[in-house]
Amino acid sequence: MEPEEALDLSIELSQVVEAAGRLRRRGSMVFYAPGFKHYEVEGFRNDPWDFPAISVTGPHCALNCEHCGGFILRHMIPAPSPRRLLEACLEVWRRGGRGVLISGGSRLDGSVPLDRFIPVIERVKRELGLTIVVHTGLIKEETVEKLAKANIDTALLDIVGDEETARRVCHVEASLRDYEKSMERLRRHGVPFAPHVLVGLHYGELRGELRALVAIARHGPSALIVIALIPLPGTSMEKLSPPPPSTVARVVAAARLMMPEVPLALGCARPKGLHRVELDRLALRAGVDAVAFPTQAGFDEASKLGLSHSIHPTCCSQVYRDLGGPG
Repeated sequence: MEPEEALDLSIELSQVVEAAGRLRRRGSMVFYAPGFKHYEVEGFRNDPWDFPAISVTGPHCALNCEHCGGFILRHMIPAPSPRRLLEACLEVWRRGGRGVLISGGSRLDGSVPLDRFIPVIERVKRELGLTIVVHTGLIKEETVEKLAKANIDTALLDIVGDEETARRVCHVEASLRDYEKSMERLRRHGVPFAPHVLVGLHYGELRGELRALVAIARHGPSALIVIALIPLPGTSMEKLSPPPPSTVARVVAAARLMMPEVPLALGCARPKGLHRVELDRLALRAGVDAVAFPTQAGFDEASKLGLSHSIHPTCCSQVYRDLGGPG
């Protein structure tokens, strides 16, 4: 089956997920539950200091995207100065944490203002040995060079495959080529990167997701993470319905069909409740290698498929390390 056929509604969903699932190259699954959200199942409980999320801009974001409006930033540890970032990382280390996700709001050009924090990032990596995952947004050459020198573990960036979506939803004037340039720079400087595709970003509709996947495939990511729109309270999208599990699963399947060798994760940003239960089942069948904050249905489906599995209190972007890279 061709990747674009996965999104063809005339083809039964069961056929799509089965075709994608046959391309699974690993007999094991990794589940993830980083500390920025409480998670507990039998035999495992995460700790809030085990891989927390830190915002270098506090709650502030110049773009104020329609789907987020700064909501996500308000739930991160604020570190709006290099000193505050160092203090936060030291506290994580003192409490036995394994790493941090360093994020922040974007500038108007779609980049996260990281440069003045990179000396601290380099020091934390060198002296404390924490795993450091950095959300970069669109990123310039000189910033990539500095992050490479700092030896970060993974860069994260959302890839938006439709210019109108970038403009109307993310409030940024950026083409798909601009996102590709960021991936090119990360690849060229040897910075591992795990791009995200947010299904339903255009007000719950599919628009540009397949183009985003095609662009990602051209640049050899370390891992690929699929997430889904959550209609967050206080945003212009709060009354929308998220894309149904079947739609998200079709995008997951397209990703697996297009990049069978790339570690594929179902990320933490996706709706809760029955939506999550059904999506976990479908994503496992469609060949994902990792799931963040899984439901019991995710564990059950892994067992049903005969997959060995483990759970880690870290970021799902680390699947490329935990499963040994491309299969």
